[in-house]
Amino acid sequence: MLFTTRERNRAFEFIANTDFDIFCLQEVPNGFLPRLQELGCHIAYVAEGKRLPPYRPITIYSVILSRYPILNQQMIALPDYSDILRLWTKITLCLLRMIPFSKIQNRYGLYVDIQTPYGKIRVCNLHITLAHPARRAQEFDALFAHYDQNIPTIICGDFNILEKPHITILNWLFGGKVSDALSYRRERTHIEERFVEHSLTNALRGKVTHPLSQSQLDHILVSHEFVIKNAEVLKDRRGSDHHPIRVEVA
Repeated sequence: MLFTTRERNRAFEFIANTDFDIFCLQEVPNGFLPRLQELGCHIAYVAEGKRLPPYRPITIYSVILSRYPILNQQMIALPDYSDILRLWTKITLCLLRMIPFSKIQNRYGLYVDIQTPYGKIRVCNLHITLAHPARRAQEFDALFAHYDQNIPTIICGDFNILEKPHITILNWLFGGKVSDALSYRRERTHIEERFVEHSLTNALRGKVTHPLSQSQLDHILVSHEFVIKNAEVLKDRRGSDHHPIRVEVA
């Protein structure tokens, strides 16, 4: 979701009318949680961060909905970089907050273990920061610290990997190196290598999920126990700045 969306009713109707086993959401505003709890399925959520826009602070959530029982859930603590930002990054953030853009604190990801008719699986939901490749690599490390190759796993989330020359200047503006802006395919190459290293398949590799960046920001990764039957990017964004994505596995 886009936490400021005015199309919450359309978003809710989409979720309620979708035939899903597992549904992951991010940037869920606090007032939307009670509506999700009314769906009658199992739910787990964590505060993915407190946004500090020019107005009042807003807490947003990462949510996992499941048709099957959730056995347990655990937060994935993500680092706070606000105290080590470079001067030009602080200036950039100040300028962006005027349009408005929000700073995020107290960030967490989420994973749950779910008991399906075919056995236990682990589902992770993670919103990687829009910073630069080195920072995102640290957050992937936090994720993979909870990754057990003995448990069938699905990892969902917005990883904010920028891979087009018109947008990777943000990698430098948000504290990275000049080469992070110029070598615009490097981060994608490195992260795909890490996926392979952990026996994960990027089901939507090469697809554009965010119109402005023309990049695959959003991912569903599946471990080798799953067979991908279908994967698609849905056209109707339903009030979000990202396209919804879905994957069918067996």
